[in-house]
Amino acid sequence: MDNHYSVFMDALSTLTPSQLSDLIASISALFQRHNRRLATLLSSPALFSLTLRHLESLSLHHKFLLIGKHLLSNLTHLSHFMLTKTSGPSFPASHIKLRDLDAVLLLLLFCELRQHDPSALEVKPSEWRIVLCNYYVYNTMLTFSSLVVSDIEVLNKFVESLSKFLRFVGVIDCDGSGKEAKEVAAAAAVVVALPSVEVSGGGKECVICKEEMKQGRDVCKLPCTHLFHWMCILPWLRKTNTCPCCRFRLPSDDISGEIERMWEVLIKIGSGSNSFF
Repeated sequence: MDNHYSVFMDALSTLTPSQLSDLIASISALFQRHNRRLATLLSSPALFSLTLRHLESLSLHHKFLLIGKHLLSNLTHLSHFMLTKTSGPSFPASHIKLRDLDAVLLLLLFCELRQHDPSALEVKPSEWRIVLCNYYVYNTMLTFSSLVVSDIEVLNKFVESLSKFLRFVGVIDCDGSGKEAKEVAAAAAVVVALPSVEVSGGGKECVICKEEMKQGRDVCKLPCTHLFHWMCILPWLRKTNTCPCCRFRLPSDDISGEIERMWEVLIKIGSGSNSFF
């Protein structure tokens, strides 16, 4: 069992039976959406052709980014659900555009077929859709059979797919740790949503400018509860997404950075830590 799988299972073990049941229902709905989308894609020659052309226009780097977006969407889905049971900060779920979802589902199906049968696509490109359709119906790991699937199978499938994507994109090292984080700005949507609170008591210092935050003045409150002058924290967050006091990481628009941040959240959940800050 690799470390990725262990981290996921440790985090999931903190859920109550009722919470786990709700999560599995949510994952099942996610799988069904992806399966319906892939079935629509394969059954429509026009949509398949458009998606294939879009996929072929992407560089290798952008294909990796596409898989990264898909992974991040799934990690955020899991983390957002699990954080509702904690006192930790919760942020809006990450969404992937329909065009990108079609492209990544098709890309993953191509990769899976290539791994299953390297010679399967050695036919005319005009025949690829039929080859993929046949594989999808009879062999694919992206869909379930018509038989009843147990909750544990749904959960295992989800965790195994996330572990595989993590290894594929290479953002998290094989020992489960993140690579050295680069400095990225906080996401604009998150910064705009930060609350403004009134200072009470007085005597509190803004660690950025080292000046007192006067009683009754409106200041910015980060999710980690640290307070700063608005004129100080805004330029700071345009450069980095970490709190100046405790290094708590706010969401960013950087895909690899967000995957690392989600990974850190799951590790803390699995370790039983309530310190999300």
